[in-house]
Amino acid sequence: MAIKLENVGIAVRDLEATIAFFTDLGLSVLGRATVSGEWTDTAVGLDGNHAKIAMLQTPDGSGRLELFEYIHPDAIETEPTRPNEIGMHRVAFSVDNLEAALAIAAKHGCHPLRGVATYEDVYKLTYVRGPSGIIVMLAEELKRS
Repeated sequence: MAIKLENVGIAVRDLEATIAFFTDLGLSVLGRATVSGEWTDTAVGLDGNHAKIAMLQTPDGSGRLELFEYIHPDAIETEPTRPNEIGMHRVAFSVDNLEAALAIAAKHGCHPLRGVATYEDVYKLTYVRGPSGIIVMLAEELKRS
């Protein structure tokens, strides 16, 4: 059996703000829609499911995020996920310039959880708290001389 990761789905508080954050980082919007009806109730498992959605893609075409802003049922606010909680942990991106990515994130009020770390002289990386509390890992591969 063949398997392929299609996308990562994330429910968000504000679809437009989340799209702005990720498109400023370099993703592009593939499409937008408002979905509802029996097929969405069945697929998602929520009666009366109604949501605004957007599909975003990385520049190389290999990664996609599907963002949902629920109209019905009401979105449930929770505390932001912590890195050690069971469940969806984070979404990670490679960037060619970590400082530039962090400057973009800062324009959206998103800052590193603690700071920038270096992993075995291979990556500089950090976790930022993005829109709707999403943990986003940004990593820049270090060039070896």
